[in-house]
Amino acid sequence: MKNTAPIWSREAAQALYDLPLMDLLFRAQTVHRENFDPNKVQTSKLLSIKTGGCAEDCAYCSQSARNGSKLSASKLIEVQRVLTEARKARDGGATRFCMGAAWREPKDRDMDALVAMVEGVREMGMETCMTLGMLDDNQVVRLRDAGLDYYNHNIDTSERYYPEVITTRTFADRIDTMNRVQEAGIKVCSGGILGMGEEVEDRVDMLVTLANMNPAPDSVPINMLMPQEDTPLADAKPIDPIDFVRVIAVARIMMPQSYVRLSAGRSDMSEELQAMCFFAGANSIFVGETLLTAENPEEDTDAILFAKLGLQAETSVEKSCLDAAE
Repeated sequence: MKNTAPIWSREAAQALYDLPLMDLLFRAQTVHRENFDPNKVQTSKLLSIKTGGCAEDCAYCSQSARNGSKLSASKLIEVQRVLTEARKARDGGATRFCMGAAWREPKDRDMDALVAMVEGVREMGMETCMTLGMLDDNQVVRLRDAGLDYYNHNIDTSERYYPEVITTRTFADRIDTMNRVQEAGIKVCSGGILGMGEEVEDRVDMLVTLANMNPAPDSVPINMLMPQEDTPLADAKPIDPIDFVRVIAVARIMMPQSYVRLSAGRSDMSEELQAMCFFAGANSIFVGETLLTAENPEEDTDAILFAKLGLQAETSVEKSCLDAAE
């Protein structure tokens, strides 16, 4: 699915965010229905393939070696273990399998295993996504040739606020990696985290940056910060739930053909808040009990909520039809 959204100015995006909530939600739901089945939600499974010991200092992350975290570092897990988990995810209804490694960038010695993971998951008929930090040109080409569908590289927040959250790499480093991935023909998954002490203007600026990528990310995960013990943001003030819904709605309007993923933080959200997010245009979630190291609602909890709302998980066939329609 190609994203052909117009260039957004900061002023236009802020005007959207400032709309009366009912008007904003109406516009978001209208856009959503023009591009997706409003009662279908894509389900993805996320597996940590290398946990802890990361050299970055992301203030929200329990996997950073710089944050004094008690989380022990692990090695890259075996390919067959990854494929076993992918098979379970597929059998449970997930259509995309996401693999995340806690490091600054992969070493060349890791690439054979990473390629084998992508190829193996693809053979199961699932979409593949990886988040591995920064990549060089050769690594991007190897992942593309293996058939990697998506590369996740969140920008996290606005360029202005970014240095308050991460100092071990720059905002421009993030953009450079995403440009390299897109130029190779891999789809980008990129979003941010809300509730890190940022201002409203930072949330709007983050969405403007994403929407003005060419093309915009095919997947846009919107995370609610889940404060982790022993991190600089352990005592961060929670974001107001209505403000969170506003960001979802603005993301849907600004990136009409992107999957907007209601990502981390769902375990702390009420059913009512999640329902508002789905109405605002969120149409993708992670399933399973954990997201890397954070909690996530159990699958039966999601099934109960979906039944209440009349939502259904999108199938691989339906996703293929959407792609073919573009």
